[in-house]
Amino acid sequence: MTLLARSAAVSPLALWEQGACSLEEAYALCIRLARTHYENFTVGSWLLPRDKLPHVCALYAFCRTVDDLGDEASGDRLALLDAWEADLRLCYTGTPRHPYLKALQATIRAFDIPITPFLKLIEANRLDQRHSRWPTYQDLLFYCDHSANPVGHLFLYLFGYRDQERQRLADATCTALQLTNFWQDVRRDWEKGRVYIPMEDMARFGYTEEELARGVVNDAFRRLMAFEVERARALFRQGLPLVEKVEGRVRLDITLFTLGGMSILDAIERQGYDTLTRRPTLSKGRKAWLVVKTFVGMKLPRAVQGQRR
Repeated sequence: MTLLARSAAVSPLALWEQGACSLEEAYALCIRLARTHYENFTVGSWLLPRDKLPHVCALYAFCRTVDDLGDEASGDRLALLDAWEADLRLCYTGTPRHPYLKALQATIRAFDIPITPFLKLIEANRLDQRHSRWPTYQDLLFYCDHSANPVGHLFLYLFGYRDQERQRLADATCTALQLTNFWQDVRRDWEKGRVYIPMEDMARFGYTEEELARGVVNDAFRRLMAFEVERARALFRQGLPLVEKVEGRVRLDITLFTLGGMSILDAIERQGYDTLTRRPTLSKGRKAWLVVKTFVGMKLPRAVQGQRR
């Protein structure tokens, strides 16, 4: 039985102990993980050029495993993250053990990707082990700079973009997407013992953790969430020029990420900023509409304006 066949019932962490595999098999494992676990990947996979798909999946497998170590793994999560970092470093200095990292090593070499974005993603999950509250918005932005922004940099590397200007614009979009996810999942994060709403903002609007624990949706909570939603919208607008600074399929992906994120913010607004009673999501029809809207060639600024009508 091949490693790929055996992996159907094996967790990503257990793959560390499953023995050697070929590079082709390592990429196949990454593709399987992406298509199994990422609800939006079926859309993204057919938008991508065929030659980029394995590399995107290798990046996804790395990110997904880091998140699993930080959120789901039993035992000493910090020790597991340290072990994952040690194996990552072998991508640059030797031969990594994990099949996902074997694939990632080939991707790193093909696109000359530096180690910094990967290290930041690991550090973000260490931060989650050490902090469950964020005193200020600046503290939260620091977290996003580790948890979200590196993904944008990695994506740009795959398409040959390495300059600081594009990275800066990608940072705005990635931070906006991360914040959107936080405002979408206030209830879920609370159940995990985490609050990503800055403590200074809760104090400013007069909303308490005790009320959050009881699921209270009052005027203070609605004003608080309206404030946070507008912050995320402003970051999406700040990142818009990136669309005109890239070419080909990557432009479609950035457009879809942005329109999708802003649509979630609109959904939060439509339900009166109540993200505690019901988690705002996009229907399959809405997702399909966004894809069609993008493909017909509508410019992103015009599309975003159209959403706000």
